Amino acid sequence: MVMTPALAETLAMVSEAASCARNPWWIIGSAAVVLHGRSIDQVKDVDLVMSAPDGEEFLKRVGERPQSGKPNDRFRSLVFGTWTKPPIPVEVMAGFSVATPDGWRDVALSTREEVTVQGQRVYVPSVDELIRLLRTFGRAKDHSRADLLQD
Repeated sequence: MVMTPALAETLAMVSEAASCARNPWWIIGSAAVVLHGRSIDQVKDVDLVMSAPDGEEFLKRVGERPQSGKPNDRFRSLVFGTWTKPPIPVEVMAGFSVATPDGWRDVALSTREEVTVQGQRVYVPSVDELIRLLRTFGRAKDHSRADLLQD
């Protein structure tokens, strides 16, 4: 697995901070691609998807507050915040939805694979589900990440 020390430390910190979550949670985006063993030029942030109650509790636990503001035209979360203490910022997306041609769709992941990083467990969707999710996001960078997973 190609992983920088900063990403490994960040993921271990996420695992520890999310250990009290009542519902399943996942790492998605570029960090998930790396956790599936692919190489990415740079992981600029770690995307953590969790339930809204768990997201609120997570942010409180790490000393951050949910951010207020309007969702963008592609993504929205019931609870959103950024944890800035880890080496790589962690974006908490709780109650996460994505805009599709048919309207807003809740991101409801059904697969959950465990990966151990620095002795801590983190969770990612299966490769197939992550590919579908990235393609749903529709951005060029997400399509590129999905292509990496298909190789």
